[in-house]
Amino acid sequence: MAVPKRKQSHARTHTRKSEWQNGLSAPGRTTCPHCGETIMNYCACAACGHYRGRKVMAGAAEKKEEE
Repeated sequence: MAVPKRKQSHARTHTRKSEWQNGLSAPGRTTCPHCGETIMNYCACAACGHYRGRKVMAGAAEKKEEE
């Protein structure tokens, strides 16, 4: 097994970690074309239940009416 010959400095460690974290980004978000709510890309809208122009599940408003 390989063993390091010298201690790695804090600056070098933090530089490596900062380069990795700069590549991360927030998940994509868009607005629902049916109701205008902000939703994550490629996910059904929780408010109205539409996905790509089709009704695929019950929305939050419909669930309240049932109760």
